[in-house]
Amino acid sequence: MPEDDPSHPRRDRPSGVSVFRPGQTKDHGPLDIDIDVGRDIFTESFPLALFNPARVWESLNAVSLEADILARNGLFTKTTESRVGPTFDILRTRVAQAMAANGWRRLAITAPTHGCGSSFTAANLALALARRPGSRTVLIDLDLRRPNLHRLFGLPPTGALRDFLDGTQPMESLFVRIGHSLALGLNAEPVPDAGDVLHAPDTRDALQAMEVQLDPELVLVDLPPTLVGDDVIAMADKVDAVLLVADATKTTAKDIRACEQMFAGKVPLLGVVLNQAQDTGLGNLRYGKR
Repeated sequence: MPEDDPSHPRRDRPSGVSVFRPGQTKDHGPLDIDIDVGRDIFTESFPLALFNPARVWESLNAVSLEADILARNGLFTKTTESRVGPTFDILRTRVAQAMAANGWRRLAITAPTHGCGSSFTAANLALALARRPGSRTVLIDLDLRRPNLHRLFGLPPTGALRDFLDGTQPMESLFVRIGHSLALGLNAEPVPDAGDVLHAPDTRDALQAMEVQLDPELVLVDLPPTLVGDDVIAMADKVDAVLLVADATKTTAKDIRACEQMFAGKVPLLGVVLNQAQDTGLGNLRYGKR
């Protein structure tokens, strides 16, 4: 979308589905990927013309997922494995279409407060996106204070993601891949000064370098709750949009408005996902039954 065109086409929800409410976008375009990203990923002997993201993708350590562990944690790799499978398929399509329409790539996923299911949503959305043939999706655990994605996926921790963000360790030493369409940036060590790390220019450089090397269609960034600190706002200039996960049993309208005010003028709110919804009129398409 041109920078001088702040409009965003409204997308009406399909009848009976209340899982995704597109919000108004701000004049916030995609990040410009500069090849000179502060990381030595290209040299004279390995020029950009010969660079092949598919080969870099294949160089990541391949891991397998255990179906019983995923099921126990509310995750699934096939639509038919869960009653909410069709709902996540709807969500992935609406997210992918909205991001593509704006030329955006990085989507932050957060919640107003702890326990709303943002990591659960991020993980299942990533798995749903990865089911599309020929696609490439990256999911990164940037809830640095309370890393949890490796537990949800039932995978052993690969190290401290902080070392990738500050350039100490290369991407290949910390990222893993599931098949040919999903890469995970997992974290094993809590970071007490997470806000400082996310503010750092090195973090922007790391994300840009990762995009250049892997060339994913979408990058999902799992972030901590918005209203408990400055971590999410620290990432506002490093993502293209935000998906907010609310819990129908405890999130208030005041919480959502407070988040909208924090995002205003900084990053577009792409939509709101309602977790733990109990509207029986939606049948198997309702979202929230784990």
